Amino acid sequence: MADSGPTRRQFLKRAGATSSLVTAGVANVVPLQGQTAPSNDVNSCMDYRRSFICGTSELNSVRFWIESRTTITDTATGKSAVFFQCASCKSENTFGETGLFLADNYDFLPILGDGHWLIFRRHARLDPDRYRDLVESPNAWGEPKLLTQEGINVQVLDTWEKIRDATAQGVPLVSQTQLVNHDTSLEAVIECPVKTMNISLEKQMYQVDTGPIAFPDLTRKAVPLIDCLSLAFVAFNQDAFADFVIEQPTPVMHEDEELCQVYHYSNPVSLPATNRLLTHD
Repeated sequence: MADSGPTRRQFLKRAGATSSLVTAGVANVVPLQGQTAPSNDVNSCMDYRRSFICGTSELNSVRFWIESRTTITDTATGKSAVFFQCASCKSENTFGETGLFLADNYDFLPILGDGHWLIFRRHARLDPDRYRDLVESPNAWGEPKLLTQEGINVQVLDTWEKIRDATAQGVPLVSQTQLVNHDTSLEAVIECPVKTMNISLEKQMYQVDTGPIAFPDLTRKAVPLIDCLSLAFVAFNQDAFADFVIEQPTPVMHEDEELCQVYHYSNPVSLPATNRLLTHD
């Protein structure tokens, strides 16, 4: 592997953070340059086909595809923050002459919001010290530029027949899952494109299975707030609950013996939720 270029981690550590990202929210939105602000209209969702986060640094004007949007609201204060979870890539020798993938490779996935990047690095081996990394924004990628688009002609799929037909027509499907914790006064809406939709014509049922998403732990008021997020997959087949499988240290077992632990999506949990499905042009 050549060492002609810096790694992603070196990119993030090079530049000092001098200011923080303007917080985007649902109740009180201050959009960044190029951002379409989330709407209070229930018939709205992001167009994930055309939504990105771009760096503005000459060192690396990286572009990340946005894979989910989680909005957390403190109902006691009315304040909201929006977190954009980006698609995963692999660890690189960025702009190297040869050997562009690091030999000790890992998955790399960033989440942006509320003045921070939360970086996930998933190695083949368990590496808790490097799995989660909080970095203030802006960093070596520069001030983030949100190039987001809201869906046009959004329609709520509120019947089995609408869900069935939209699935068969191959149009975009977006899910929204609302979670509420009355003890902490925190609410969250997890929005993401539906990547896998199961349809049973015999049972007249659907089932969403999609991820990763930015899953919020609403049992605590984390500081900074982005630190409450974990990576997860979501599944639901009705309006009133959602199941989640969360990435976490997971034993690798053989004949009742633990061989090692790795980061894996495990230990499913089921939570009361309000689920909606939408489509748009």
